[in-house]
Amino acid sequence: MDFEHYFDWAATAPCDKEILRQSLETAMEYDANPSATHKKGSEARKILEEARESCAKSLGVKASQIFFTSGGTESDHIPLLSVMNSPKKGRIIVSGIEHPALREECLLLKKQGFELVTVNPDKNGFISPQEIAANLDGDTLFVSVMAVNNETGCIQPIYEIADAITEATKGKRRPHFHVDCVQAAGKIPLDLSHEGIDSAALSAHKISGPRGIGILYLSRPITPFLAGGGQESNIRSGTENLFGALAFSKCLEKYYLSKDNAPALKRFEEQKEWTRDFLKKLKEIKRCRLVPEVREDFEQTDELFSPWVVQAAFIGIPGKVMVRALDAKGFAISTGSACSAKKQSRPILSAMKASREVQDSAVRFSFGAFTTKKAMDELFDAIKEVEAEF
Repeated sequence: MDFEHYFDWAATAPCDKEILRQSLETAMEYDANPSATHKKGSEARKILEEARESCAKSLGVKASQIFFTSGGTESDHIPLLSVMNSPKKGRIIVSGIEHPALREECLLLKKQGFELVTVNPDKNGFISPQEIAANLDGDTLFVSVMAVNNETGCIQPIYEIADAITEATKGKRRPHFHVDCVQAAGKIPLDLSHEGIDSAALSAHKISGPRGIGILYLSRPITPFLAGGGQESNIRSGTENLFGALAFSKCLEKYYLSKDNAPALKRFEEQKEWTRDFLKKLKEIKRCRLVPEVREDFEQTDELFSPWVVQAAFIGIPGKVMVRALDAKGFAISTGSACSAKKQSRPILSAMKASREVQDSAVRFSFGAFTTKKAMDELFDAIKEVEAEF
């Protein structure tokens, strides 16, 4: 498939065919159950553990802190649902910009009797560490703030939030702090080893890996709510996905941003430059509003946003109309999270108190490792053509 004009990387990334091919061939060679005790099973287990070691090395954490799951949603759910083991149904604090994987599950927990506190962002889409800390109480069990918002690209102050939680709970029981890193891993510099980050969710298909494989990082063991065969050190039961684990490890090795990965860092800096140029051009369109508007001052706010995600509203053109019009010209974009694509509401923009006309007309452009400057220039030309037709 030709992905030259594909600009919906935040929904899913085109796969790295070579990585998937190599991983599948290895998995087919070691196709016994990794939990089996016979020789073939032990051989498959060895390959699985090598993949875990590789992931840990890329992420800068210990292999014992890496657990393979079915994807980002399950990696969010495992630590969140562990609150069900608590003898008392206490407080859960989540940001108002969380992915539906967390937002919707929290609503179900609220129905079960847990107190749910939502901390909304400011008008620019950022969560305040001080406001998170202010909402902590002695019954708070769980706090969740995503690292990079999947619609606006806002990079959240997760390290400051972790520190604020630690400071506010000195001498008291500290709640579990979880970070959804699905749009951060392989996209921006990330330090999972930062003290105070208790867990993090990652997904392979956001960085050109296969669907159906994720990673849950745990700084320390937890007692999961769901039980089963005891795989993944009892954290996530179920037969291990050897192919997925292998592919994820290779994708992290190739795309994860670290001081040891010069090609990935170079591509990151390149994308920052290209996105600045794209934003500059969008500002020239009179009816265009960057979301949030503070991003218009990109020279001052450049480090606050992921260069891989841009949200903009074209006032007077409904977002779904813009998506269809660009699709007809061969350009794939979206209005936001693929998991909410069929819903009319825009909870993240609503939490930011964006106007109704902005919510109705906002669309998302998202980029990735295979994106080219030429294609981004052609995308802008197509946007201008659509805008002129209205």
